[in-house]
Amino acid sequence: MGVSSDPNQQDGSDEQQRRSEIYTYEAPWHIYAMNWSVRKDKKYRLAIASLLEQYPNRVEIVQLDDSNGEIRSDPKLSFEHPYPPTKVIFIPDKECQKPDLIATSSDYLRIWRVASDNSRVEIKSLLNNNRNSEFSGPLTSFDWNEAEPRRIGTSSIDTTCTIWDIERETVDTQLIAHDKEVYDIAWGGVGVFASVSADGSVRVFDLRDKEHSTIIYESSEPDTPLVRLGWNKQDPRYMATIIMDSAKVVVLDIRFPTLPVVELQRHQASVNAIAWAPHSSCHICTAGDDSQALIWDLSSMGQPIEGGLDPILAYTAGAEIEQLQWSSSQPDWVAIAFSNKLQILRV
Repeated sequence: MGVSSDPNQQDGSDEQQRRSEIYTYEAPWHIYAMNWSVRKDKKYRLAIASLLEQYPNRVEIVQLDDSNGEIRSDPKLSFEHPYPPTKVIFIPDKECQKPDLIATSSDYLRIWRVASDNSRVEIKSLLNNNRNSEFSGPLTSFDWNEAEPRRIGTSSIDTTCTIWDIERETVDTQLIAHDKEVYDIAWGGVGVFASVSADGSVRVFDLRDKEHSTIIYESSEPDTPLVRLGWNKQDPRYMATIIMDSAKVVVLDIRFPTLPVVELQRHQASVNAIAWAPHSSCHICTAGDDSQALIWDLSSMGQPIEGGLDPILAYTAGAEIEQLQWSSSQPDWVAIAFSNKLQILRV
C-alpha cells in the first residue's frame, strides 16, 4: 500500500482499528445457544445453535479467520439437532488432552465429537435418565465441571438436577433440587453446584451430603422465578442471578445468605444473560432486552455507593441480546448473540 498524504488517512486507519475490535457473523436463523471453544489450538472458535419452532434445528461451528477478519461457518461441522438446544458447551480442556467434544441440552443431554481431521461432527452419547418413560422433562440448562471434566450437571423442568459421569455414561446422582422447575445450574468446584428455580431460590448442593442443600437467596416477591445463575470461578464466594422479567442483576456472597451484596440496576429492560470474567474476580458482564452489554467492576462491592453502581463499559447491539459468553481461553473476548447475529467483542 503506497504512502498517502491524505489528511484523513489517519482517521481511516483508526476507524479500521476500532472496527476490527468487533466481528459479526450472520446465521441463516435466529441464534439462541452459543459458546466459546476452550482448546488453545482452536482460537476464536464458537458453536451457535438455532431457535426454530420445529423439531429439526441446527448447530454450526464457526471460527474467526484472523487474516481477513471474517467469521466463517464450516459446512462439514454443521449438524442437525432435535429441538432448539437450551445450551451448548465445549469440553473444558484448554490443554487439548481429550477428544474434541461438545455437549448440548434439549430433550436430552447429548455429547458430540468433532473428528480430529475436522471432517465431521458425530453423536457420541445420548444421555437419558428416564428410561422407563418415553417422555422426559426437557433440560433447561447444564454445566460442565472444569475441575472434573467427566462430570456434567443438568437442570430440568421436572424439578431435578442430574449429575452425569459422561465417560461411563451413567448417572452419578439425581436429586429433587427445588419445588418447581429448575432453570439453571452452575458448578462451584469439584463436588459443589448451585441451581436456581421458578420457586425463586438459589440453592447450593454438596455431593458429599446429598440430603441437604443451603438456600443462599430467595426472591423478595413470592413466586418470582430466578432464571440464570453465574458462579464466580475466580472467587467462589460470589455468584450472580437474574430474576425473570427483571432489569436487575443480584450479586450474592454465599457467606452471607439471603442479602444481596449488590444489585446491578442500570439495564433499561429485562436482563437475559450474565458472565463473570474468567480471569478477574471482580468483573462481570450482563446483557439484556435493552440491547446493551454492560461490564461492571465489583471491586467496591459491599461498600454503599450513592445512587448505585455504574458499569465501566457499555456496548449497544442491534437488537435484544439473548446470549452472552466470556471466553475462558481468550479472556479479552466476549461473545453476544442477538436476532440472527453473533458478535465477538474485544473488551
